[in-house]
Amino acid sequence: MKPSIPKGTRDFSPVQVARRNYIFQTMRTVFVKYGFQPIETPAMENLSTLTGKYGEEGDKLLFKVLNNGDFLSKADTEALEAGDSQKLAPSIARRGLRYDLTVPFARYVVMHQNDIAFPFKRYQIQPVWRADRPQKGRYQEFYQCDVDVVGSQSLMLEAELVQIYDEVFSKLGLDVSIKINNRKILAGMAEAAGVSDKFVDMTIAIDKLDKIGMDKVREEMSERGIPEASIKQIVNMLEVKSLEALRPLMANSPMGQKGIEELQTVFDFLEAANLNNQLNFEITLARGLSYYTGFIVEVAANNVEMGSIGGGGRYDDLTGIFGLKDVSGVGVSFGAARIYDVMETLDLFPKEAEENIQLILIAFDEASHRYAFKCLQKIRSAGIKAELYPDPIKLKKQMAYANARNTPYIALAGSNEMEKGMLSLKNMESGVQEDKSLDEIIQLLK
Repeated sequence: MKPSIPKGTRDFSPVQVARRNYIFQTMRTVFVKYGFQPIETPAMENLSTLTGKYGEEGDKLLFKVLNNGDFLSKADTEALEAGDSQKLAPSIARRGLRYDLTVPFARYVVMHQNDIAFPFKRYQIQPVWRADRPQKGRYQEFYQCDVDVVGSQSLMLEAELVQIYDEVFSKLGLDVSIKINNRKILAGMAEAAGVSDKFVDMTIAIDKLDKIGMDKVREEMSERGIPEASIKQIVNMLEVKSLEALRPLMANSPMGQKGIEELQTVFDFLEAANLNNQLNFEITLARGLSYYTGFIVEVAANNVEMGSIGGGGRYDDLTGIFGLKDVSGVGVSFGAARIYDVMETLDLFPKEAEENIQLILIAFDEASHRYAFKCLQKIRSAGIKAELYPDPIKLKKQMAYANARNTPYIALAGSNEMEKGMLSLKNMESGVQEDKSLDEIIQLLK
């Protein structure tokens, strides 16, 4: 049987893992700088934790895990005989793979509320799973990197999260556009158009605007029961480019006015920040996840077609679902897989992100191999990443290995080097080779 991996998943080579770790470490450095602490949660959550938190589209993409043992013994026989998979699922699967990191975080906060200090600032870097159709930049297993704060309604936190996006992407060398909006503005749009009862239907349609275009969005809103007159009002508001121009269109919507004021406050805070990337108000930004209640944000790379590489927002009611009321939260997520693909496309990874070895030692015979092994101990003790080829076989084969590992230096050990207490160091890029003492080699590589 030919080996394979599930669709939407990937193997990662040593170079790819090193590059991904470079992205993660860059993020961690910024997260810690802003006062965030790390946590981890299980790959599996109870389906009761996950279901109903991501909207109707998200629920369809949950990976379900079959119950242990004879999972059919407690199956809903009526649903099984009818072939109704949706009705059958709850009786044969009580757990699912996490869809994102935000809902598990909310569950974590509720379970550990007596052990953490509020406001609680956490970052989390772990894989998530979505039963999505695989395509470029979209995978069924991928890492998310999240930063969230719970326990404060301060809009200063929204401004800080924009700064975090700006700083991380600047450090990675990515030119991005940061788009922000407020769900209250979207709710105000529905209120002003007289379709508050169709708010979810409206936002699901608007969230697809970049993918399907305005005409198709109009069609979908119509199919979802939104009247033509209301659709016309909504489309007029979607064409607005500034908060000032939006104010008169939402004069009869208290919710919309509140959203405008909140977003203006975020912009006011950010006047004190020197952002490196473009920040824009984008009224068409909807973020399809149903738990967002205020500020929402999305990030896209400017120089490559990839879709969103980050997004998030405020979720006032999320912990309330798990029994902890009146705890507001706000957070953003980095799409690590897409960020990797963008950086690879634009050739943005620095050489040091790929270097996994600095020096490989090569010996000519058994005696010099033992000598090289002793040298290796001192070199590694100095903190240098080095290895010795495990057998003193033909030089050609050892050199081929060193070339395959892309090591910048090799050190050869033979009888002459042993007698002098030195190694013959070769720069693999320039080809220059000369005898050096261990101290000289250590000094050079450090």
